[in-house]
Amino acid sequence: MNSMTYKGYTARVEFDERDDIFVGRVLGVRDIISFHAASVTELRAELASAIEDYLADCVEQGVSPEKPASGKVMLRIRPEVHAAATIAAQAAGKSLNQWADEVFERAAHA
Repeated sequence: MNSMTYKGYTARVEFDERDDIFVGRVLGVRDIISFHAASVTELRAELASAIEDYLADCVEQGVSPEKPASGKVMLRIRPEVHAAATIAAQAAGKSLNQWADEVFERAAHA
C-alpha cells in the first residue's frame, strides 16, 4: 500500500490512470477525508490541507477530532488462541499486552 502521513493521520494513495491523478483517502477515521493532485508534491500539500480543514471543521462544530486510534483494542478470539498467546507472552517474560503490541507492530509493518 502506498501511504502518506500528516499529523498522525495516514492516507492510502492510489494512481487513477483514467484521470491521470493521484487520489488519497485518510484511513482509520469514520469521516470521509479525501484529496487528489497531479503530482506527489501537490498531493502532500493537499493531504495537509484536507487534514487542516477537517481539524478546523471540528473546532467550528465544537467536536473533538477523531483520532486514527485510541490505543485500546477489544478482540474476540477463540479460547485456545487466547491461551496460546498468554503462554507465548509468559514464555517471553512479558504481559499479554506487551506481547500483543509487539506482534501487532510486526504484522502491521510486514
